[in-house]
Amino acid sequence: MSKIHDISEAPFIKEMCEATANLWKYGWAERNGGNISYRIDKEEVKYYLDLDRVIDEVELGFEIKDLAGEIFLVSGSGKYFKNVRKNPADNLVILRINESGTTYQILWGLETGGVPTSELASHLNCHAVRLKEDSEHRIILHTHATNISAMTFVHDLDSAKFTRTLWEMITECLVVFPDGVSVLPWMVAGTIELGLASAKEMEHSRIVVWPHHGIMSAGRDMNDAFGLVEVAEKAAEIYMKAQAVQGGIQQKITSQQLWDLADRFEVTPKDGILEERKQEVYA
Repeated sequence: MSKIHDISEAPFIKEMCEATANLWKYGWAERNGGNISYRIDKEEVKYYLDLDRVIDEVELGFEIKDLAGEIFLVSGSGKYFKNVRKNPADNLVILRINESGTTYQILWGLETGGVPTSELASHLNCHAVRLKEDSEHRIILHTHATNISAMTFVHDLDSAKFTRTLWEMITECLVVFPDGVSVLPWMVAGTIELGLASAKEMEHSRIVVWPHHGIMSAGRDMNDAFGLVEVAEKAAEIYMKAQAVQGGIQQKITSQQLWDLADRFEVTPKDGILEERKQEVYA
């Protein structure tokens, strides 16, 4: 049997520690707000853990066969992101979905007790959907991004209109998330219903906004998922500041300019958001 190495040195633990610390510093993870799940490769995990040693097995309360056997590093329910770096073994958990997709097996973490994030249903259902779209998908990140949340109090909650406004605020938005954002109706947090609704939107968008609550993103790695939130949040901040000045917004990036951006960066804007591009007329 190969030697089991110190899990505190595992790249996935270090990435999670850095991400949670940054989310807290940004002010997006007050108290125990926010949660992250990171799909990790079995071969990588067994370098650090004995995968035959199951600490506990817990019913999910729903079935998710598409993730049978998959292993995830997940933030714990009620745990503070600011504390993860100091004690990852108490604030995080590594779990494996059983072969029937009905339970999760705890392999490591939550040393003084506890359970995975209360949003586990949202995370797992979104992982299942994104994996069908992209076999390299690994991260689901939920945080309480301040300006995105503020924007949901003053902006139409239609997904196409919300996306269009973000695209109009800062050049990078269309390039970074041409698939737009999806905005759910307000729903009770921590429910299977919220998880299923989020997953349905993740079929065609990697950003889902939970009104008056926060934002969820999906990515191939931590930088990818984190970056989506950063760009959307910056656009929302610009929108909120511009709206607040006397006279409000006077100009913005036009549809034609957005089409020009799409051409330059070879991205395809989500259908139904921009007006049709102008056709050049030649004499």
